[in-house]
This record gives sequence, structure tokens and C-alpha cells, in this order.
Amino acid sequence: MTKARFVSGTFAIMVGCLVNYAGDRLLGVRLELVPINDPLAIFNVKWAVLVFIIPIFVGLATASVFGLGGKWLCYFPPVIVRTIAYMESEYLTNLPDGMTLMPFGWWIFFVILAVECAAIGGVFGEIMIKRIYGRTTPEEAEKLYVKPDEKPKESSLSE
Repeated sequence: MTKARFVSGTFAIMVGCLVNYAGDRLLGVRLELVPINDPLAIFNVKWAVLVFIIPIFVGLATASVFGLGGKWLCYFPPVIVRTIAYMESEYLTNLPDGMTLMPFGWWIFFVILAVECAAIGGVFGEIMIKRIYGRTTPEEAEKLYVKPDEKPKESSLSE
């Protein structure tokens, strides 16, 4: 790995974290908090957007900034932002009245959902960069493939 690739990857992760954090603040939802009296009240439209839609944009931003291979980096920003938010609620801030911290097992499940949605965004980001996803066309593959009993085709550079 080159230094430029490392710096580009670090920057892409930071951009993804910024998009995730901005989405959290714009929606005003704290994933890690649960109402004491009605735990199912957390499941609303804003919560669903926070868990499913925002991470897609996070993955898209991360993969777009990094380039090819960005679909592998897009897993990190949701984990980083969600972990910081959980630790902030646990150790640094007072919980709002009537709220409690989500059990750690639930929280892990919801973080995994967000990470998988970010992976979808990462794949979309790579599709936007490559303009195609998947294998080459049969015609392109035929040009690239050299059969074992044939000599490689002469290129125009050897003339």
C-alpha cells in the first residue's frame, strides 16, 4: 500500500464519518437511547432513516472519495460514529429524563444493520466510478484472453 493510498483511505473514512455524524444531527435521533416506559417507541420513520438510508449515503460518499476498493472502507464510518455516540451517552452526557441506554446486544444488532446498508452504498459508489459492475463483456474477455496454444498478439508498440 502506498502512502497516497493510505492518506486517501483515511480521508475517505473521515468523509464518511462526517456524513454519518451530520445525518445524526440533522435527524436529531440518538440510536443508543430507548424510552424506559415504551421501548418500541424508538421505531419510527426518523429512526429507520438513521439506520437504513443515512448509511447508504455514507457508503456512497466513502467509495466515491476513495475510488476502487472503497466498498471495503465503507464499513468503518458507521462503526466509528455509532461507537463514539454510544460511549458519549454512556460516559460523558446525562441521559434525558425517561430514557435509558439501549442494551449492548441490541445496539450491536442495529450497528450491523447500519454497516450492511453502508456496504450497499459502497457498492453503488464503485458502480458510479467504474460505470459498470461485474465481469467484462465476452468481447472484452476475448481480447484479453490468450489461448495456451497461441502466441500473444503483437501490440502496436513493438512495430
